[in-house]
Amino acid sequence: MELWQLGIAETTAGYRGGKFTPEDVLDETLERLAKVNPILNAVVTEDEQEARQLARQSTLRWKTGTPRSALDGVFITVKDNIPVRGLRCTWGSRTYADYVPERDEWPIARLRDAGVGILGKTNVPEFTLQGYTDNLVFGATGNPWNPDLTPGGSSGGAVAAVASGIGVAAMATDGGGSIRRPSAHTGLYGLKPSPGLVSRIDGLPPLLGDFETMGVIARSPGDLRAILFTAAHRHPADRPAFAFSDEERRTVPAAKGRQRILYVPRFGDFPVDPEIGDSVDGAARLLERMGHSIEMGEVPFDVDRLNAIWNLIGPAGLAWLVDSHSLDTSLMSPSLLPMVETGRKASATAYLQLLADVQSLRNELVLLFEHHDFILTPSVAALPWPKSQSHPETIDGVAAGPRGHAVFTPFVNAGGLPAINLPTAPSAAGLPIGCQLVGPFRSDLLLVSLAEAYAEEFGPYAWPDL
Repeated sequence: MELWQLGIAETTAGYRGGKFTPEDVLDETLERLAKVNPILNAVVTEDEQEARQLARQSTLRWKTGTPRSALDGVFITVKDNIPVRGLRCTWGSRTYADYVPERDEWPIARLRDAGVGILGKTNVPEFTLQGYTDNLVFGATGNPWNPDLTPGGSSGGAVAAVASGIGVAAMATDGGGSIRRPSAHTGLYGLKPSPGLVSRIDGLPPLLGDFETMGVIARSPGDLRAILFTAAHRHPADRPAFAFSDEERRTVPAAKGRQRILYVPRFGDFPVDPEIGDSVDGAARLLERMGHSIEMGEVPFDVDRLNAIWNLIGPAGLAWLVDSHSLDTSLMSPSLLPMVETGRKASATAYLQLLADVQSLRNELVLLFEHHDFILTPSVAALPWPKSQSHPETIDGVAAGPRGHAVFTPFVNAGGLPAINLPTAPSAAGLPIGCQLVGPFRSDLLLVSLAEAYAEEFGPYAWPDL
């Protein structure tokens, strides 16, 4: 394997054994970036100068036996709605095109303290509010398995980078499926954590409240775990945050034990691509062969009520951002302007009803997890579509609407739950597919352990031909 293809354990073992250095890994990774990024448009702001400085310092630390951590000299990317000190943070919008943060958001500071290098920022849709990745600042991002198609969104640039070998992992956010759906479209593991596990301090304005959490995207669950454990440390100013103790991290319940999994292959009458249905069925059978109990069932909550929550939370947040920060709407994508107006017209009564519905949903899910340990669903309802289109117009011959492809993921965010995307068998055309495994609040570590056990059975990451 090339150095840019190695996982974290193999990389740091090479450093420790003197086989190669962080400078060697960075050189090959930057060569890979130069080759594939013009095709994909994944990384939109590079940080070669600081990455090289970090690589030199890390090389010296490893040679003298004084690495900062087991991640010293590992290189990642960061989604362009997460502030990184000294790097432009556009949020995919011309209204933020010149914004250069003076501070890292807290999890990024934690990673930098551990010796992790930042290769650059990855592309997003404007204000990370759409399920594909295109904007007026940088243009569209392509899927490594077919660059004419979308990798999904809003973490499209993040998954395109990781899937093509630009960094071992990516830090990203998930406000309605923005980690899990793009991970499914690119064959990756992506964790949307429980609210509070990864503290959000010194970040951009919170449009979606605790619906949005910061998580990790990687080619293996082991790499995901390594980055998560470093990033997920509670900041004292983050009152709702929680942290797993070192003892909890060491003694996660064995993932090979029998888990009761509710498998929900469809949400009511919403269409699902047949290839996705077959692929996720295969993942359910694999989990069953691993010893888990799979019970097929119907969607366990009111989908229409969930959609009503989603039809207000985004517009209200965007309208608040535009008005409270005096943003120039003439610089924004015209497709977002109706959302701003919807948010402005929403009443306080409607917003309080939204909060009441969210709490009711969370209570229902708590009761559900008394009878099931996890919920399994497809991560996506549609295979990737042309990258310049916001959504597929039809799925399995049925009109889908703007959110039809994204129907499975938002309940996790509204429910305040953790979930992880697991890759499943690809389509006949070789396009990746994925399923999401959803757990109760604070089951994050067990989800990662389950993903590690699943990966042993499913097999290693398959690289795209770029």
